[in-house]
Amino acid sequence: MRQPSITIIGAGFGGLGTAVELKRAGYRDITVLEKAEGVGGVWRENTYPNAACDVPSSLYSWSFAPNPAWPHRYSRQDEILGYIERTAREYGVLDLVRTGVEVTSATYDETTAGWHLETSAGERIDTDVLVTAVGQLSRPSIPELPGLGTFQGPAFHSAEWDHSVDLRGKRVAVLGTGASAIQFVPGIQSDAANITVFQRSAPYVAPKPDREYTATHGKVFERFPRTQAFGRGLTWRITEQFNKALIDDTPLKSMVKLGWRAQLFAQVRDPELRAKLIPDYEFGCKRVLFSNDWYSTLAKPNVHVVTEPVVEVLPEGVRSGDGTVHEVDVIIYGTGFAATEFLAPMQITGSDGADLHARWKGGARAFLGICVPDFPNLFVVYGPNTNLGGSSIINMLEAAARAITTLLRHTEAEGARSVAVRPEVEERFDAEIQDRLRNSVWASCHNWYHQDGGRISTNWPGLVAEYQQRCAQIDPADFVTG
Repeated sequence: MRQPSITIIGAGFGGLGTAVELKRAGYRDITVLEKAEGVGGVWRENTYPNAACDVPSSLYSWSFAPNPAWPHRYSRQDEILGYIERTAREYGVLDLVRTGVEVTSATYDETTAGWHLETSAGERIDTDVLVTAVGQLSRPSIPELPGLGTFQGPAFHSAEWDHSVDLRGKRVAVLGTGASAIQFVPGIQSDAANITVFQRSAPYVAPKPDREYTATHGKVFERFPRTQAFGRGLTWRITEQFNKALIDDTPLKSMVKLGWRAQLFAQVRDPELRAKLIPDYEFGCKRVLFSNDWYSTLAKPNVHVVTEPVVEVLPEGVRSGDGTVHEVDVIIYGTGFAATEFLAPMQITGSDGADLHARWKGGARAFLGICVPDFPNLFVVYGPNTNLGGSSIINMLEAAARAITTLLRHTEAEGARSVAVRPEVEERFDAEIQDRLRNSVWASCHNWYHQDGGRISTNWPGLVAEYQQRCAQIDPADFVTG
């Protein structure tokens, strides 16, 4: 029987890892489409100062490709991008990537049991199987503020950093205090004349136990791979406990909160500033961040924290809610991503003209975050409800890739051309996940995990081990082949 042609959209950790998994399973007709000019996903795009990962390197890497040469416990952007490129080349999937190809629509053809893709250049690509691996954090989000286009100076999102802008001696406005801002603000503080940080809500920022690895570390890891594997396993167990801490009260949760409070009080002596930096929501409701220099940077004399919201952009700066006009030379948006707009802006059409975005109008949903009823041979990697509050997303991506491989093999064994999850199976799964999320910490405050209607469509409510097990134990009876 002819092997199916497989097209993967996205060349980040998810897309390339899936390509490796499929190639190792014996599939040969694989193409990876990437709209940018290189691989790497978020690690190609996010080049802001101090860009780094907040998951230890030993765990934030593919399980099949340990890297004994990590320079730091928590790797920097360029180190991770180099690892992705090198590993993709070593495993023979870099040559499968077509860069500069943006898919605008995908339509299922019931006659051929395949997908027709259209690109922004007008090219049509036909494929039997479609895997989307575009990620949840790939589309920068900038708030629709009045006067947004009137500012006379440079303005850019942190994920689209303009390296041509010299910040030395400049007055800089930073909108947002999320995972990117806590890295780039310390990175530009010494250059800028002053920085005004506009904080909508204070994050919990715990100490980051980072360190630089010595040459000895690399030699030991290379000569005795089990030492690095042991470190990876230990880190995984700790991060699983952190995931559990977001669900239940555990000793680790108390320890992390103690570390946050100790760091805040040690680095911020001004009681007025300190009061601004204490979150007003339950620990874990919003993403817990890790940094050793965020609080100390905010305490610098040239950094000012404003808790009034930005209500308008002006030619000379921004206006806050109390009417104050903050005159600045540069605006940097650290305002996150359109995380809940899965697969947008692609138009996806399944069986009988089913519109995926219309189906997901009330919030994206998929069985195991991978399969959607009425969309045969379509698989989503890093799909709805597969994001984590802690630990490494790569473990989730690998579990999804293995599940996809299992389903393709099942389809071949059945002598079928297509596979789709049964509607009642997806509905039962979604009801369970949403019921668990309604009782989670993430439901206790407003955060980027929510749809506008309150539905949490991003996060997984359990441990990574549970997701891995459920992906590994997929029941063929839950799917219909054709």
